[in-house]
Amino acid sequence: MSMKVAIIASNGGLFDAYKVFNIAAASAAADAEVAIFFTFEGLNLIHQQAHLQLPLPAGKEHFAEGFKNANVPSIPELVSMSREMGVRIIACQMTMDVLNLKLEDFIEGIEVGGAVTFLEFAKDADVSLTF
Repeated sequence: MSMKVAIIASNGGLFDAYKVFNIAAASAAADAEVAIFFTFEGLNLIHQQAHLQLPLPAGKEHFAEGFKNANVPSIPELVSMSREMGVRIIACQMTMDVLNLKLEDFIEGIEVGGAVTFLEFAKDADVSLTF
């Protein structure tokens, strides 16, 4: 039986993106069914423009060189890998409405849904994480 992993992404920085997509991709690679619900600042992680230039926390600029030297995939690469492995990417409709964002503002292949959409998936998840 496959494991289910439910992730809520509510923060929008580079470290947040690595946490979310690293766990999602690793889970999917281990044959888990994975869904990520992006809300509030977490929408930056799947926004067409914002996900290409996510900020590092102040004082942590040295990580940029470390990511490069360690040959860590970029966020766009991790997003692409996650999508290819079947990770469900759900953008919060309410937050989109509040911020006046439309489906076309985001990367391809996402769903738009409310909390109920995510809860239907998460209600029997084996692992639930929030970043």
